[in-house]
Amino acid sequence: MKRFNTTGICVPEKHYMVDTGSRVAQIKAMVDAGQYFTINRARQFGKTTTLAALAKHLRDEYAVLSLDFQGISSAGFRTEEAFVQAFSRMLRMKSKGGLPGEIDLQLQNYIERQEGKAAFDELFMTLLRWCALSSKPIVLLIDEVDSATNNQVFLDFLAQLRLQYIARERDGDFQTFQSVILAGVTDIKHLRHKIRPEEAHRFNSPWNIAADFNVVMSFDAGEIAGMLREYEADHHTGMDIKAVAREIYDFTSGYPFLVSRICQLIDEQGVEWTMEGVDKIVGKILMERNTLFGSIMGKVQDNDGLRNVLERTLFAGEALPYDPDDIAIEDAAMYGLVENANGKVRVSNRIFEMRLYNFFLFSFEMKAAPIAQAGTREKDSFIVNGRLQMERLLQRFVTVYDDIYGDQGARFDEEEGRRRFLLFVRAVINGGGNYYVEAQTRNMERMALVIDYGGERFVVELKIWRGNAYNERGEKQLAAYLDYFHLKKGYMLSYNF
Repeated sequence: MKRFNTTGICVPEKHYMVDTGSRVAQIKAMVDAGQYFTINRARQFGKTTTLAALAKHLRDEYAVLSLDFQGISSAGFRTEEAFVQAFSRMLRMKSKGGLPGEIDLQLQNYIERQEGKAAFDELFMTLLRWCALSSKPIVLLIDEVDSATNNQVFLDFLAQLRLQYIARERDGDFQTFQSVILAGVTDIKHLRHKIRPEEAHRFNSPWNIAADFNVVMSFDAGEIAGMLREYEADHHTGMDIKAVAREIYDFTSGYPFLVSRICQLIDEQGVEWTMEGVDKIVGKILMERNTLFGSIMGKVQDNDGLRNVLERTLFAGEALPYDPDDIAIEDAAMYGLVENANGKVRVSNRIFEMRLYNFFLFSFEMKAAPIAQAGTREKDSFIVNGRLQMERLLQRFVTVYDDIYGDQGARFDEEEGRRRFLLFVRAVINGGGNYYVEAQTRNMERMALVIDYGGERFVVELKIWRGNAYNERGEKQLAAYLDYFHLKKGYMLSYNF
């Protein structure tokens, strides 16, 4: 029986997975055109699975060599000669005896030679000879190139590939690789801030021959539904496939790991395949320390510029322009945290947004502990028979807020007001519900908070009082969101001083 998989390569014969055939066909078209390119996407975005499917798809027409730079230790990147030895060793191992005899002997010589060790010029002459001898055009796939992106030897390796590509374009009879595909998180066309500043002048577009890779790697709701249909055919759960797929997509925006993780936990933990079941599992995912969260949250903790971009987007409501030349924004996009939404920075999916809110609120909670403590202390009064009493919660928040902050006399800080409300709500629903902000309403003056608890959904619009006309516009916007979520009642919390 198949299962959902979130570790390693997904195999169609073993795992429930989205049909990647259309993506592989698009990538093959780039290979057929002789293009060199990178597949740079965030961690656990399906790069390795896609490369495996591509290699299988190409083998009838091409000789495919699949390498993984994680197999080369740091010592292998220390010098050019050490890299040639490590690369030759990997080449022989991965080719599984399929190399022409003279090529195999030359590589073995590079590995064993003790004096006058081979450098790049010898290695690439051998690779060119191999391309000339091969009965099929050769495609080189290299995964996990991040293992080497801050290393001069790797950049020199790229330069050699670039020289061969240029020679091929200049002379149609020049025999080299049909296509070279590099996969990793880092976009190696933009390595300028990955190298130590004192060395930056030495590098100039090491991969400027690369074609743009515009294949969409995230899943849409229809593709998720296709995977669920296969599961339903085996398990007969009676799920509403379209509705469940849409709910999964709404939380994940099609991020492959998150899609598979939701499905995996629903299946393994016996949760119902319903929208409420999806909501419940999302709450569990937000509390777990999985490999994806460990990676991206480590980046947020260690990168002040990245953290500043996210805080300004989430709490201050700033519509930051998406500037691909801004290093912090480039990093955030590279790690999969934000995307370009009509020229503005937007957090890429709801699960990331909720995880980031929790992260930032935890540090803020040290300053605003009383409001969070009040939510925790009075939680039971807001949850009755497993249902959230939203009106009671809002009324009590107003009272508690006034009791704690009413006499401070300082000018109201909109960002801090939002944080305090989120702290109060989080303390109440923690462990039993989720919350997220509708990105289209997040701005300096208002935002709509969506709260899921116990199978019910609540929409609360937070705003600053700007007079009746502005308030009426807010009510109309809130009504539009109620229509979108098929709700009859919504709430507005207005900070009015």
